[in-house]
Amino acid sequence: MSMNIMSTKIILVLFLLFSFYGFSQSNRSTLNKGVDKYEEKKFNDAEIDFRKVVENSPNSYEANFNLGDAYYKQEKYEDAIKSFQSALEVAKDNDRKAKAYHNIGNSLLKNNKIEQSIEAYKNALKYNPDDSDTKYNLSYALELLKNQNKDQQNKNDKDNKDKNKQDQQQQQNQSQEQKDNAQNKQDQQQLKDQESKQDNTKQQQPKEEKISKEEAQRILDALKNSEKDLQKQLRKKSGRIKKTDKDW
Repeated sequence: MSMNIMSTKIILVLFLLFSFYGFSQSNRSTLNKGVDKYEEKKFNDAEIDFRKVVENSPNSYEANFNLGDAYYKQEKYEDAIKSFQSALEVAKDNDRKAKAYHNIGNSLLKNNKIEQSIEAYKNALKYNPDDSDTKYNLSYALELLKNQNKDQQNKNDKDNKDKNKQDQQQQQNQSQEQKDNAQNKQDQQQLKDQESKQDNTKQQQPKEEKISKEEAQRILDALKNSEKDLQKQLRKKSGRIKKTDKDW
């Protein structure tokens, strides 16, 4: 990244300049101290001085603008944007408006608000079309947005692909589950049919009657008595064998 990218514009305060804005001697001194501390990279200390001046002179473009720069260097981008916007509201000429928009764009870009930063850079160029730093930063932000959209599209494509794959797998699982359920029903029906056949076979088979020992003995005695009677009847029928004379 070029050193020009994201460079903020700090206003070096000149003593004579503030005489036109009715600054008190105390405000001019505090603002100058803040600028010195800013240049020494003592951004927190500079912030304190700039904030004091803003509290005393809220319509000071320089105090609001420099306070925004101090916030920016401390990565307090939301606070920086507010201060630059306050400076923009009281800016009296195009050059100051362009600088405020430029730094608003930088703060938005650092805060990952790329589309908003692009609009801020475009506004800066409306007031200063020849600012090469703003042109470069605008080009850089547009490229970032392009890559971001491309990455988002790739992510969406991947998510859709994964979702389609998941849906297909779910459909396959449901289909297999339906097949398993149908097979289970068929197996259960076959088992019921088999059990029903076995029950019918059992019902058709004659039941064996169990008898007591006494009843068995009576039957046996009856059989013996019947046999004796039968033998007597046979003997009566046979009688004696008679010889017959043959007639020759």
